[in-house]
Amino acid sequence: MSSHKTDHSQATDLSEPTFEESLDHVMQARREKLERIKSLGVDPFPYDFDWTHTIAGVYDMWDSFKMPEVGVAQLEPQPRIAGRLVSMRLMGKAAFAHLQDQDARIQVYFKKDAIGEEQWELFKELDIGDIVGVQGYPFITRTGERSLHVESFTLLTKSLRPLPAVKEKGDQTWYRWDDKEERYRQRTIDLIMNKDSRRTLLARSQIVTELRTFFVEKGYVEVETPILQPLYGGASAKPFITHHNALDRDFYLRIADELYLKRLVAGGIPRVFEIAKDFRNEGIDRLHSPEFSMLEAYAAYENYAFCMNLFEELLPRLANKLYGKPVITWEGTEIELTPPFRRWQMPDAIREVTGIEVIGRRRDELAKEADQHGVVITHEMGVGKIIDELFSIAVQPLLIQPTFITDHPVELSPLAKRHRTDPNLVERFELFMGGMEVVNAFSELNDPIDQRKRFEEQARLRAAGDEEAAPIDEEFLAALEVGMPPTAGLGMGVDRLVMLLTDSHSIRDVILFPLLRPRQ
Repeated sequence: MSSHKTDHSQATDLSEPTFEESLDHVMQARREKLERIKSLGVDPFPYDFDWTHTIAGVYDMWDSFKMPEVGVAQLEPQPRIAGRLVSMRLMGKAAFAHLQDQDARIQVYFKKDAIGEEQWELFKELDIGDIVGVQGYPFITRTGERSLHVESFTLLTKSLRPLPAVKEKGDQTWYRWDDKEERYRQRTIDLIMNKDSRRTLLARSQIVTELRTFFVEKGYVEVETPILQPLYGGASAKPFITHHNALDRDFYLRIADELYLKRLVAGGIPRVFEIAKDFRNEGIDRLHSPEFSMLEAYAAYENYAFCMNLFEELLPRLANKLYGKPVITWEGTEIELTPPFRRWQMPDAIREVTGIEVIGRRRDELAKEADQHGVVITHEMGVGKIIDELFSIAVQPLLIQPTFITDHPVELSPLAKRHRTDPNLVERFELFMGGMEVVNAFSELNDPIDQRKRFEEQARLRAAGDEEAAPIDEEFLAALEVGMPPTAGLGMGVDRLVMLLTDSHSIRDVILFPLLRPRQ
């Protein structure tokens, strides 16, 4: 927002200051307070604080004592807590404030007679946003609010930039914090101001921890694979390219972990998994971020049905961990995670919804029919790409409850094993919930001759202009020629899973520092 400068030669303007002018004024006032605090002999940025309880811990301790409806409880030793001041109300020689930490907030009561003259002078220089440590005893106010009577406090950090807060005068409002994109840009302030953002952050941490625990319990070994890769592969996506100066060659940021993880299986590690950052040079929208988190896992001597059973066990476990029941709410709709989940073959799903048969079709015929259902056909699209787009437009939005879309056409899946009863299909499934894909899994292709043919077909599509088609990876083919056992593999979008489990509308709500377009 640009500042509006009034021409005082034309008229006297008594309007309120702009946001930027008010912000500058407040920050200057806080710097002046900082100097006054230093003049009191107080370090406004000390090294540490010997705290004994979180705010939630104080409430837990409180519950263990029988408190009067109004009055105090002299608990020994007195709890020492630290947090950020998020409200202040001065009343002569006393003040109420609220102190907030990661999990909770508590009302704190400052009184000049209790903390002494010197600390009262310091208290008068505090602002909303300052971080303080306090020691005191709990009591209940006449309005019934559990509070802490401060006996002493320590300034831990002087905040020089004000927090957004609604301040209204007439029809003017300053420091509003309703711009969601600005919350993404200023995640520090967002986490302070919005308990839902903190709750999502903590839920994501729980989910990732539980994912790791689940796979370790199943006998998987956690590994790390390269981010900088001489070739990209394992998915259909356009990569980011970077240059390594010492080697004087270009590398790609990985688009998937798959090919490296399968080389480990071929090397004799039967169960491996990785939770990793992947990068795809694609658009930014509600469901897509160029940088995102994936979990990929591979199990020797298993097939894609094994992976379906795995997720029918995992998803209820995650929901129970967060909410105590195998049910989540997504945009107002309850999603039931109790197995079994629906299993629906992809060709059947497309035929039942659109009336289009996709198996064994010529490209031009299929393109004409798909165009009538809203698929934008371009010259570089092969049969597989057309089928994928048709499914995404016509079928995917209908998949709210957990659904395994199984047995995809072979053109869609260059890394999956052909279906054992239908050579036009592969043994692959995608798990959809809330109208979005969450999991992709295969019976992995381990025939190096068939794999080379599929790579060559991808190379042909790439030469025709498909920037998402994968190049031929000779090192991966060499690993298959050594011999990889029958293997089940899966890839899961961690961000989308967190979106569903926390009822978050956008992927940017669950990525702490999402990539954003430049400010206009």
